[in-house]
Amino acid sequence: MRKLLTATGLLILALSATAQAAQPGTKEQPVAIIQTSMGDLHCVLFPKAAPIGTANFIGLAKGTKDWTNPKTGKKEHGVPLYDNTTFHRVIPDFMIQGGDPAGTGAGEIGFRFKNETHSDLKFDQPGRLAYANAGPDTNGSQFFITEKAYPHLNGNYTIFGQCDEPSVQLVKKIARQPRNANDKPNTPIIIRHIKIDEGTAAKAPVKKSYAH
Repeated sequence: MRKLLTATGLLILALSATAQAAQPGTKEQPVAIIQTSMGDLHCVLFPKAAPIGTANFIGLAKGTKDWTNPKTGKKEHGVPLYDNTTFHRVIPDFMIQGGDPAGTGAGEIGFRFKNETHSDLKFDQPGRLAYANAGPDTNGSQFFITEKAYPHLNGNYTIFGQCDEPSVQLVKKIARQPRNANDKPNTPIIIRHIKIDEGTAAKAPVKKSYAH
C-alpha cells in the first residue's frame, strides 16, 4: 500500500473498541500525538507487538533516525521526517494515509524493513495505526489510520498503534475532505509534527490498554 493500499509479548489481546482518550504515554507504551492542520490525533504505540516498526516511527518522528530525502536524494541526519508532510491519500469508510516526504505516495526514504504481524492483533476495529507497504517487508515511513474495521487487511500490514475515539472522529473528517481522482485532498492536510510521549521515570504506571 503506498499508493498502494488497495480496497481489496508476547501474545497480545486486541485493544477494546473504544481506546482511552488522550492517554498519557510511558516508556512501555508510548503515545504519538500527530499534530495536523485539522487537529491532533492521539495513538498508543505497541513496542512489544511491533518493536521494529515502533522504534522506526519514533526515530523518524524525533529525527534520531537517518533517512534519505526523496526530493533531493540527500541523507537527512537529525531531521524529523514527518514534519510538514501531508496526508496524501484519504478514502471515506476506509483510511487516511501519510508519511511520505515526497507527498506522492511513491517516495522512498533509503531503507525498508520487515513486516511484524501477530494473530491476536487485527484490523477488527477503527483507529488502527499501521504501516503502508508495497508488498511483504517493504515498510518505510508511510502509515495509515483506519476509520473502521477492515478484516481483509489482516496479516498483510504491521499494526503498531491504536488511536483513541476522538482521533477516529477526526480521521473520518479528514477522509471526507474534497479530493481528486487519486484520492489526494484538494487542500493539503498537513502533519505539522509528531510528538512522542514516553512519560518520565517519576510518573506512576498507567493502566495498560492490552494484556500480554
